[in-house]
Amino acid sequence: MIPFARNVRLWFAPQRIREEGSTPDYRFSLANERTFLAWLRTALALIGGGFAVDQFLPDLRWAWRVGLALALLASGVLCALRAVNHWVRAEQAMRRGEDLPLSRFPTVLSLAVAVVAVAMVVVVIAGWEG
Repeated sequence: MIPFARNVRLWFAPQRIREEGSTPDYRFSLANERTFLAWLRTALALIGGGFAVDQFLPDLRWAWRVGLALALLASGVLCALRAVNHWVRAEQAMRRGEDLPLSRFPTVLSLAVAVVAVAMVVVVIAGWEG
């Protein structure tokens, strides 16, 4: 089974993670959980931003409003899914005594947010209606 599919199964059965390796220091597991929760807060902020753009900018051209809202909403969804996947991967690595997993996702998420921010700057400078 491919690692991602195996990890998705562990999202719903986290007790199975204990079958691997040895129990790490609880401080590390709790830090991993705090990181997971930080990712979820980020996801909620992105989703909230997507709804805010859609609901509170009615004068914005439809294509701009929907495009920006969908970009933020999609980033929020990906961030939430990535949070749980990273939590599982980090927990497994700690139990196995391996290096923590690396990820390009923070870079991708940062670039997506930056693109939306630049688009919003363009919208503000150019005016909402055209």
